[in-house]
Amino acid sequence: MSVRSLEPTIVWNHFEDLNAVPRPSKKEERVIKFMQDFGASLNLETYTDAIGNVIIKKPASAGMEDRKTIILQSHLDMVHQKNADTNFDFASQGIQSYIDGDWVKAKGTTLGADNGMGVAAMMALLSSTDIQHPALECIFTIDEETGMTGAIHLEQGKLDGSILLNLDTEDDDEFSIGCAGGIDTNTSKSYHTVPVSCGVAYKITVNGLKGGHSGVDIDLERGNANKIMNRLMFNATDFNLQIHEIDGGSLRNAIPRESFATIVVNNSGYADEVAKRTSDIKADYQHEEPNLNIDIEEVELPSTALSVDDSAEISRILYAVHNGVFCMSRAIDGLVETSSSLARVIVKEGNFTTQSLQRSSSESGKMDVAYTVGAPFELAGCTVERGGSYPGWTPNPDSEILDLLVAKYEKLFNEKPKVSAIHAGLECGLLGERYPGLDMISFGPTIKGPHSPDERVGIASVQKFWSFLLEIVKDIPKK
Repeated sequence: MSVRSLEPTIVWNHFEDLNAVPRPSKKEERVIKFMQDFGASLNLETYTDAIGNVIIKKPASAGMEDRKTIILQSHLDMVHQKNADTNFDFASQGIQSYIDGDWVKAKGTTLGADNGMGVAAMMALLSSTDIQHPALECIFTIDEETGMTGAIHLEQGKLDGSILLNLDTEDDDEFSIGCAGGIDTNTSKSYHTVPVSCGVAYKITVNGLKGGHSGVDIDLERGNANKIMNRLMFNATDFNLQIHEIDGGSLRNAIPRESFATIVVNNSGYADEVAKRTSDIKADYQHEEPNLNIDIEEVELPSTALSVDDSAEISRILYAVHNGVFCMSRAIDGLVETSSSLARVIVKEGNFTTQSLQRSSSESGKMDVAYTVGAPFELAGCTVERGGSYPGWTPNPDSEILDLLVAKYEKLFNEKPKVSAIHAGLECGLLGERYPGLDMISFGPTIKGPHSPDERVGIASVQKFWSFLLEIVKDIPKK
């Protein structure tokens, strides 16, 4: 059975069409053209703003002209991650999806259900000929995953709707009415390398970690490959450890699953030390990371490396950097308020760089953790740059659309939905700044493992999400 044959076929076929188009963040030219062509093929008003967001409008069905206009929004870009042993070119290949029991997955890569399922549902509404709906204004934003550039620069004055449905929440029994803001902290420092003429060189590999979304999954205590690698290298002065290279993590908004390092030591006893530390680390993560793998193998001696002192300084910095939950919400039980994820660590040719992402539902909390993360780097003389700041979305418990959706959900599914804020970045806060007064809510199908090759979307959940969306659009209040 193919993915295209799943119900609702109109949604799954649009999803597969979308997944045939490479669409990494900041390289969305092809998917922008894909959406432009899609709108034109339906003879619908299609507009692309200066930053690259595509807006497609569809008039109300006959008899629905007196209903409020709905704005629907999803982002076009997806996180590109693959397993180390997967041979795949994201620049030229489409995602290879398949059915695995109750789920749709991808072969060794991220699936793109985040936020491709939202995009596909919007495409299905736009292309349908038999669905009753009010006037629709569909916004397909770009670059959500690496800075929310599309939402930040969305052109004003192009939308008339007063209700916004964001289709980017990842549990089908949950409505999001608030989200965290975020900021990037990037650091750099250059060191002089020194010649290497003797000793033993090793390549260390840390992999097999679950990874995941650095906001939604940050409270699950999953291993951070950069932090684990540093535990293996820290306080190795007895071995005169010198760092040649480190390449840890991949994307700023994903919990790092892999790290690779080449180091030089003065004797082969270091391999036994790594074995001891590996045993301790695996014991620490036996429940959260049962597939954690740490390998060490002797390799050819490199010609240069950092000095022993400089290598130790980098290791001390990385140990001092906060990673994980910073504090929990005082207002919403069980919600992470503030966190940071050390996403990327690179040492190459004497240049030491890091990338991390701080999130918080409090603007002051966001800056507090950003300063906390930056402080160890500043003390060591690193350059610290902060950017990509975006606001959170403040919950509105008196929302009219929230009341409508809760009542509709209870009637359809005979249970109460969860209504909460999430510790992840949704574009609603930015869209609300561009178009003040919007009544906003976010929901979607169940997606597990986003931002990792374990990403999967529930088949029954997509059916539930689609049937719920259809009920919403046909019962939107009158103007």
